[in-house]
Amino acid sequence: MEPITFLTYLAIVLLIGLICTILSQKIKISNVLLLIVAGILIGNISYRGEPLLSFPDAFLTSISVLALVLIIFDSSSRFKLREFTNFSIQALKLSGVFLILNVLILTFFTYKIFPGGTIFMALLFSTLMSGTAPDAISAMLGKTKNRIFELLEVEALINTPLIVLLPFVMLDFIKSVQVEYVLSRFVEQIGPFLQQFVTGIGAGIVVGLITFRIMRRKYSEILSPLTIITAALLTYVLAENLGGNGVLAVTTMGLFFGNVYVTHKLQLREVSSFFANSLEILVFILVGLIVKIPFNYIFILKSLGLFVIYLIIRYGAITFSLKSMKYNFKERLFMTFNVQKGIAVAVVAFTLTTLNIAGIQTILHITLLFMLYSILLSTIVIKFSKFFVNAEAK
Repeated sequence: MEPITFLTYLAIVLLIGLICTILSQKIKISNVLLLIVAGILIGNISYRGEPLLSFPDAFLTSISVLALVLIIFDSSSRFKLREFTNFSIQALKLSGVFLILNVLILTFFTYKIFPGGTIFMALLFSTLMSGTAPDAISAMLGKTKNRIFELLEVEALINTPLIVLLPFVMLDFIKSVQVEYVLSRFVEQIGPFLQQFVTGIGAGIVVGLITFRIMRRKYSEILSPLTIITAALLTYVLAENLGGNGVLAVTTMGLFFGNVYVTHKLQLREVSSFFANSLEILVFILVGLIVKIPFNYIFILKSLGLFVIYLIIRYGAITFSLKSMKYNFKERLFMTFNVQKGIAVAVVAFTLTTLNIAGIQTILHITLLFMLYSILLSTIVIKFSKFFVNAEAK
């Protein structure tokens, strides 16, 4: 591909993303829905038998890693142990129960409804679907406050690092154990698998200690933000080259950054968020562009049936984990239907498209459909939020 052609494609994608974002602000919906739909539409347009837009594999892999690193660091750095209140404990409980129920129930139904893949792929999908992102609430309700809105925001803050980390931990486990020899080689391979944990955490701590010790007192408007981004990328690269888990390394560094004293931390976090958010347009459109959904009514009906099961699991998790908070039926329904997927799920799905893994295509198809279903459902529910909750409650 000629460089000018590649740059033209990139400019077109960014322009379309910008238009979608402006339009979403006008009609007051989450831009994620429009970005993914735009990507799907572009992906299904061909010219002379070839896709209208295509990108080199090296570019897609590089963008996926960059987005992954920045999203992980940004989300994990916002997790503060000192600010862990009773409200946060309830959100943590909800996240934990929802994750466990998905692993136990959604994995089973995914494997049964879509039997072409392995149980490990179904498990990866169910773990990924435990992530939430109240983007539609923020886009449509702005600064309106309510205890339910706040709970959903805290839940997303807690589960985002987990749902980004766990799929890659599972992939490392699958590679280490080698599925065809699970019974005979499990014990043999458990050591190398744990070594990835130790190396990943160690790389995150070492780079974090060096970086934040230097930045503890001195701040530069130009160099400090660049140092943070460079350190996050260096942490990932160092861990991967040493045979560790790069995602875990960046998560460790982000947690370290969020819980130690660093001068001008707020400004630094805003810069990292800016770069992370800047990649959203590209990631969402590319996910819709690359993942080719089979427009087969049987496949669509199966995915809708699985999504209904998913919502039932969500309602059960809310009812069980938050029974002490005495939410009424409408409020529980509101929280059930607001299970939209955001940039964290998108960037993991985007990263998975660059990996050659057996059975991953079906999981990517279902993931993209779940993203569309959840965002569309959340958008509709938010439009009628007054029916479910008191939007002026504090």
